[in-house]
Amino acid sequence: TAETEDGLIMGLRHREYPIFGVQFHPESIASENGHDLLANFLDIARISNAD
Repeated sequence: TAETEDGLIMGLRHREYPIFGVQFHPESIASENGHDLLANFLDIARISNAD
């Protein structure tokens, strides 16, 4: 789980299944490293789907 400094959950991963989630808009121009995060997320989704 990924959290902000004040404890808000911003990302998660299921312990057993390839299920992931993020709680912000990584595609936003204002997000630091948002495009990289989104690209990595899509890569994981493609790999999981191929299995």
